[in-house]
Amino acid sequence: MRDVIYALLLSFALSFLACAALIPVLRRLKAGQNILQYVKEHKDKGGTPTMGGLAFLPAAALSALLLCRGADKPFLVSIAVGLGFLAVGFLDDLLKKLRGKNLGLRPYQKVFFQLAVSVIASVYCCLNGLTVLYLPYTRLAFDIGWYMLPLGVVVYLATVNSVNLTDGLDGLAGSTCMVFFAATGVLLFLQNGDGQLSLLCFCLTGALAAYLIFNTSRASVFMGDTGSLSLGGFAASIALFSGNALILLISGACFVLSSISVIVQVVYYKKTGRRVFLMAPIHHHFQEKGFQEAKIAYAYAILTAVLGISLFFPFV
Repeated sequence: MRDVIYALLLSFALSFLACAALIPVLRRLKAGQNILQYVKEHKDKGGTPTMGGLAFLPAAALSALLLCRGADKPFLVSIAVGLGFLAVGFLDDLLKKLRGKNLGLRPYQKVFFQLAVSVIASVYCCLNGLTVLYLPYTRLAFDIGWYMLPLGVVVYLATVNSVNLTDGLDGLAGSTCMVFFAATGVLLFLQNGDGQLSLLCFCLTGALAAYLIFNTSRASVFMGDTGSLSLGGFAASIALFSGNALILLISGACFVLSSISVIVQVVYYKKTGRRVFLMAPIHHHFQEKGFQEAKIAYAYAILTAVLGISLFFPFV
């Protein structure tokens, strides 16, 4: 318990200081977000500094490295993969800034970089025996061997892009991810005791809590793809390396909902010329219905908390 408190406090402090220091720098560099014109509710957000992931994610990683005792490979690889996706997201955000429009890496370039990191991380799982898959709501586990390779690639690509799609409203991705990592940290503690991946979860939780001070409506900074891709990478790594890939369908249901709503919208529109939702991802549909951004973010966080806590039942 003491390590959990240290993790939360240290990561919060480092993240708060990093965010407070980075925002004026981003403003001076005019690293503002280019807002999509069709989201009329966001027209007054143009120019808000982005790439906030450069502050809170390194703070979380540094906190975890400072607090861990004899870092093991899954812990270090999780950090490396998370920062690897941060680099991809940063390149995307940087190109958007240099081009002056909401177009960074081309879709095929994003897929290439994401696929490369995903394959490397999934092969690491297979070569190091991280092929156990826990069945949620039970104490059952199965060793799936090299089937972890295709599963891992799918989990990485789906999680990274789902978190990215969820990052569309002030505080939405940040609060949802904060609750997800807090619940996952507790779950790992219940499963295995005081482990390093659990420590990493709590460091991410504390760092996100500090970031949300600057990101809740109205946001002073956005995380950008720099933050959202990296958070997805951390979430996928921790889930896979701990054998809990399937919890992403439960405690990560809000991320899944973002992706499914986009897929349904695109497929249905191509077939019928009509839309299922007023706008996709579905959080924009709720916004079009008149719900405030803060209420949508709160609802997503509460739903994530309830689903995350439900995973504790076999251990209490």
